[in-house]
Amino acid sequence: MSKKHPIVAVTGSSGAGTTTVKRAFEHIFHRDNISAAVIEGDSFHSYDRATMKAEMAAFAKRGESLSHFGPVANRFDLLEELFREYGETGCGKKRYYIHSDEEARQLNARLGTSLNPGEFTPWEDLPTGTDLLFYEGLHGLVVTEDSNVAQHVDLGVGVVPIVNLEWIQKIHRDNLERGYSAEAIVDTIMRRMPDYIRYITPQFSLTDINFQRVPTVDTSNPFIARDIPTPDESFVIIRFKDPKKLQIDFPYLLSMIHDSFMSRRNSMVVPGGKMGFAMEIILQPIIERMMDARRV
Repeated sequence: MSKKHPIVAVTGSSGAGTTTVKRAFEHIFHRDNISAAVIEGDSFHSYDRATMKAEMAAFAKRGESLSHFGPVANRFDLLEELFREYGETGCGKKRYYIHSDEEARQLNARLGTSLNPGEFTPWEDLPTGTDLLFYEGLHGLVVTEDSNVAQHVDLGVGVVPIVNLEWIQKIHRDNLERGYSAEAIVDTIMRRMPDYIRYITPQFSLTDINFQRVPTVDTSNPFIARDIPTPDESFVIIRFKDPKKLQIDFPYLLSMIHDSFMSRRNSMVVPGGKMGFAMEIILQPIIERMMDARRV
């Protein structure tokens, strides 16, 4: 951890709501004129899309599974090294994993490359003079026998829906956006489950704040759900690991967020539609105190 070069890590699986919290941080950074070095978790995958597909097939032939949740498919060592180096010097290297044709066009224009979706850009230096490093991805606080990324994080934020809702979101995304069959999606969920339990779930015990979306409609069988519960059909449980350390003012938050309430001494519940607003009023004072600490 570093007061001079702090690291903020948002961790959560795809579709969990990390985009909402990323947008909340972007608003905070803009309002407070904070320069952030932004790191995408996908950029630390071990394999590009084509190689990953081949490796998965090879693992399957041996009766083994390979998923993006586990250490074989990710360079946890390089992620830990980046966090350590940034905390000490404010420097480091990054790259991008290209997700779409639009990203490919933008990055190729900037870098002078001719890369396609599913490939990595070359490593490049982080911008100089940034105020903090902002990570968003699957493994911001991962701990294994060989790597401990979490030890370098100054503020860890977890974003996770209850598991049935997470499955519903994945099923709909993979079916509508990627054209996967129901059988293929269920197979992917089953294949990833051991790594999810071993490497994703434990991170949410290490985070400083968790945002967990809970639907108020029946999601008991996610495999037959016709649509994704909307934010207004949900509550968000916000759990603070150490409210005193984070200087959380619960009376103020309850007065600002209509229909919110305390469920435990360190947990509050807000309407799902207020999730983004809640994130901003909770996180902005914390980030501002981190910036103040840099100047001491």
